[in-house]
Amino acid sequence: MKKNKSAIKRARQSEEKRLRNSHVKSTMKTHIKKVVVAMENKVVENLDNIFKSAVSYINKASSKGVIHKNNASRKVSRLTKKINSLTQPKG
Repeated sequence: MKKNKSAIKRARQSEEKRLRNSHVKSTMKTHIKKVVVAMENKVVENLDNIFKSAVSYINKASSKGVIHKNNASRKVSRLTKKINSLTQPKG
């Protein structure tokens, strides 16, 4: 157990931030998974809206400092690449 007030407060703040960050990461992963599932099921009509919401949430997580900006950029880039390969005509 912590002894002084500042250490107790710091532990409490760290726990709150950890819970908040894990919620944001989990929600971000859910958004990404929705895009991937929509692509697998070839649901093209809603894909644009689902993709935009996923990108928005990834950027929001990055701006909050939950994930690094390069990590966010990489996730968005990979999603975009997958969507473009699905929607672009082959050949």
